[in-house]
Amino acid sequence: MGNVADGIVDRLRAWGVHRVFGYAGDGVDPILAALDRARQDVEFVSARHEEAAAFMATGHAKYTGEVGVCLATQGPGAVHLLAGLYDAKLDSKPVVAIVGQVLTTAQGSGYQQEVELATLFKDVCAQYVQPLATPEQLAAVVDNAFRTALATSSPTCVIVPHDVQQAEVPELEHAHGVVPSAPVTASPRVLPAEADLDRAARLLTGGRRVALLVGQGAARAAAEVQEVAQRLGAGVATSLLGKPLVDESLPWACGVMGHLGTTAAADLMAGCDTLLIVGSNDPWTEFYPAPGQARAVQIDVDARNLGAKYPVEVALAGDAAETLRALLPRLGHPERTWRGEVEAMVGTWQDVAAQRCAEPAEPLNPQAVVAALSAHLPADAQVAVDVGSVVYWYARFLRLPPGVPAHLSSTLACMGSAMPYGLAAKLARPDRPVVALAGDGAMQMSGNAELVTLAARWRDWADPRFVVLVLANGDLAEVSWEQREMEGDARFAASQDVPAFPWADYARLLGLDGVRVDRPEDVDDAWRRALAADRPVVLEAVVDPATPLLPPRAAPAQVERMLTGLALEGADRAAQQLRAQRGHEDGTGRA
Repeated sequence: MGNVADGIVDRLRAWGVHRVFGYAGDGVDPILAALDRARQDVEFVSARHEEAAAFMATGHAKYTGEVGVCLATQGPGAVHLLAGLYDAKLDSKPVVAIVGQVLTTAQGSGYQQEVELATLFKDVCAQYVQPLATPEQLAAVVDNAFRTALATSSPTCVIVPHDVQQAEVPELEHAHGVVPSAPVTASPRVLPAEADLDRAARLLTGGRRVALLVGQGAARAAAEVQEVAQRLGAGVATSLLGKPLVDESLPWACGVMGHLGTTAAADLMAGCDTLLIVGSNDPWTEFYPAPGQARAVQIDVDARNLGAKYPVEVALAGDAAETLRALLPRLGHPERTWRGEVEAMVGTWQDVAAQRCAEPAEPLNPQAVVAALSAHLPADAQVAVDVGSVVYWYARFLRLPPGVPAHLSSTLACMGSAMPYGLAAKLARPDRPVVALAGDGAMQMSGNAELVTLAARWRDWADPRFVVLVLANGDLAEVSWEQREMEGDARFAASQDVPAFPWADYARLLGLDGVRVDRPEDVDDAWRRALAADRPVVLEAVVDPATPLLPPRAAPAQVERMLTGLALEGADRAAQQLRAQRGHEDGTGRA
């Protein structure tokens, strides 16, 4: 039957796995050899770092809905997987990590690279982490890892000592303590109780100012969300992860809620008297309606999330699409005067957004650079977003065509995720263009290394377009603004400065294309050129670090703290821009 390494790869095939992301190491040499023998069925994708491999596996899960699989050796290789696996855990995605371990005969001796892996992975893979101690366990352990990852939408881990990988797989006896297993799973149909649906319908129909908050749990319920919003005359805001699920060209789509969201979403939450939360567990609780302001219904397939962020009156444990379909026939038609107010909120935000994008900058306004992509983004694109100020510009200013997926490390908020996410998306659908949005800090943290991976792989793709926007401002801008807003401190240059780097030139050195833009009148042409190229392109946009990251409807105390920090720096131009943004929201223009 072959050895355990071959058995693991056979089990991957049985679970429909076609791609394993990882990095080589002697602790997994037998598995690497087995993957080599199975190369026609299962592709091994080598990242430049195990952390990137784990992010690729998470990205694969996000873009495809399948289980992502990553592979690493023991010791440092295993340790490096943690950030990507925590990303899967916090954003609820199924990933299986297969990790090597030192020989069983050496365990407990302080052997080279010996780490207590079950303890290491105990939190991040809390639902299932299991050493494969004997060949007889092979099927049961691997199957349980996949079943659990899918059932709990979380990462799991299988630890395989080197000598166990080499061991022959015996025929299983039908005997006590020998556990047979099948590589199968299924999803239940989850619907709330009829009485709860009736209560929810009465509450929602009785509302005069209804708002929806839509999260990633509504991924297969976009049509139902739209129908419910129309029936109730509601406005719709989304979590950051829910942004791609709502067509933001609709007049009642208020955009993303939260610190990095829109004024329309903030106004919607502040003005509603009834709230329907669909598949969202958004952490920005200060942007929800005030407790007691709105009666609330929440739909979530995971009952643990019900009532976890807002005092919900009716909790509906069920699949979002199924539950909304069951609710629709029960809903009445509330008066629609609120819809006009909602559309006015959206119009106000559109005016504010246009004013912000038109603000002069030195040399480029990063808001305008990201907003300009909206007119050029292909209808079949896939978008990957890194962590930092670029998330604000994506959340507020990029209008995604309906059906275009966009993913980021949202809850963990880990820098360096855009490149591995984008690569995972492209490998899953090489016929579709990819756009990755990142700042210079994230690219220097780990993105540059994965440009090497991009350069090694792009010639195999049916559509070679892969555009990497680098917002080069020489600053870890999000943290700089947080230092001002949260603490009233000056920006700490020693911690915030990002060294200059020739992004476009480096891309050309790798055999990619590079475009550098530093004049506003060249931005549209730069996007056109990048998305028409015959190879991947690094689009280096030299942008202004003085562009404020102002929360929507920021409290006066927040603004004052930011101005205090800017005064300590002597950053008069940034203070002027901050006052201008505040003036846009107040409708007074430049302050």
